Amino acid sequence: MRQDAHRKPSEPGALRIGRTVLRDQVKAVLLDRILSGQYPPGERLVETRIAQELGTSQAPVREALRELELLRFVESAPFRGSWVREVSDEELVEVYPIRAALEEVAAREAAKTLGGDVAALEDEVRAMAAASDMQEQVEHDVRFHRLIVEASGNARLIEIWNSLQVEARTTITALRTGLDAKEIAELHAPIVEALRRKNAKAAGREVRNHVEKFGRLMAEARRRQSAPPA
Repeated sequence: MRQDAHRKPSEPGALRIGRTVLRDQVKAVLLDRILSGQYPPGERLVETRIAQELGTSQAPVREALRELELLRFVESAPFRGSWVREVSDEELVEVYPIRAALEEVAAREAAKTLGGDVAALEDEVRAMAAASDMQEQVEHDVRFHRLIVEASGNARLIEIWNSLQVEARTTITALRTGLDAKEIAELHAPIVEALRRKNAKAAGREVRNHVEKFGRLMAEARRRQSAPPA
């Protein structure tokens, strides 16, 4: 790991997060470092060091590491602790076609059940565009999609969608694509419009295109990172 990765909070340039930090904020920091290569495959992730650097207790760090293990970015073993797992391009993008198919079905049903009432979705788009940080942006982005999925009324679909850990995946997307909050918010507009018009076919098509687009952006970002210097 680079020398500055474990700076103490008192050292110049150290990263410090408020002591009321949420697990998701810690997870976002760790994801950013893993995806950028600051924490390379095989790098040990020591709870005490990370907690000290971020100015928080070990509890949110431990919870963040557990979630990253579920996402297969981290591995752990008794008496060995946790370390960064090598993740392939395929693993990073494999969830997008699955999510796209699920949300297409959900949007078709939501076009019927919402009856053109898209006020709640518009609220999330506005909040997304006005987000003051990435975590807030992700929160509203996920809520937007959750509203559509839940409007489908399909309990099994909702259960499978939840199992995809969409919030964590959306955080990864936000970190990797480099799009700002307003750009991401604007990409949700065609979905809202199709649902406003109660056009089930268009709503399904727009949400599928939306999710697949981010899958392509993720793949492109991964290729750029792995490409040798010119």
